[in-house]
This record gives sequence, structure tokens and C-alpha cells, in this order.
Amino acid sequence: MPDLDKIKQLVEMMVTNDLVELTVRDGDLDIKLKRPAPCSGEMIAVPAVRPDVMQLPPAALPPSENNSAADVVDEDKDLLEITSPMVGTFYAGADPESPPFAQVGTKISPSSVVCVLEAMKVFSEIKAELAGTIERVLVKNEQAVEFGQVLFLVRSD
Repeated sequence: MPDLDKIKQLVEMMVTNDLVELTVRDGDLDIKLKRPAPCSGEMIAVPAVRPDVMQLPPAALPPSENNSAADVVDEDKDLLEITSPMVGTFYAGADPESPPFAQVGTKISPSSVVCVLEAMKVFSEIKAELAGTIERVLVKNEQAVEFGQVLFLVRSD
């Protein structure tokens, strides 16, 4: 079985160098990675506005006893992001019967597993790589995610 860290490095190298296809052969191991070309004519559906980052005008925000509308917008600026290191399917827990690794209010450390991503039948545990408290989960269980997509927003401790 190939080393997942090496595969992640290969994917990062492809993105950094804008490579469309990469084949690696080492003995009996044959790995072929392919992504859509920038101008290949392939259609990729991308929403015009992501609901998780859409900001409402202050008048549209619900009134709060403790926070003004400006405070709510400022709070989001202080949140850290945990992003997807690869394209795949997001799984909140180890299996359908298990509780989520991380949910709103969960305290995490850099070594905390926050989710599992599956790509081509290979499951990779994703670690937080930062410390804090989960403020928002921006994806749903079994949702397809893209490389660099924000999965969680975290308030630093």
C-alpha cells in the first residue's frame, strides 16, 4: 500500500506546478494522478456565492442583547480555518455509527483528528494542525470537498 503522505506530497506538487497528469512507477507500485486541465473544456460546477461566507447587511442580522452587528462580522475575522488537503468525500466520523470527530464546541489540539477524507477508496484521517475550539462545521457528512475548501472554522485558545 502506498504511503498516504507521499501521495499528498505528489498532489501538492501537481497543484503547485500546475500539472494535469502525473504517473509514478516504483517496482510493482504504479500511481497515476490526473486532474482537470485549466482550459480543458471540462465543466466544473461552482456556486456563485458560498452560503457559509455570505455576509448579510447589518440591518438583516437578528438583534442581539450582547452583540452588535459589527461585533458579529468582527468575530468571523478572528476564526482560523481548517481546509481540505485533497479532493475527496468528507466523513465526520470513523463510521456511520460513530460520533463525529469534531463538532461545534469541540476543543482540538494540533494532533486531533477532525474528519476522514476518502479518495479512490483510500481513507485519510485529517488532523487539525492547530489548537482551539470548533466554532463552525462548513460541510456535511458524505459531502464531496475540493482541495483547499474550508471544512471548519476554529477559535484559537
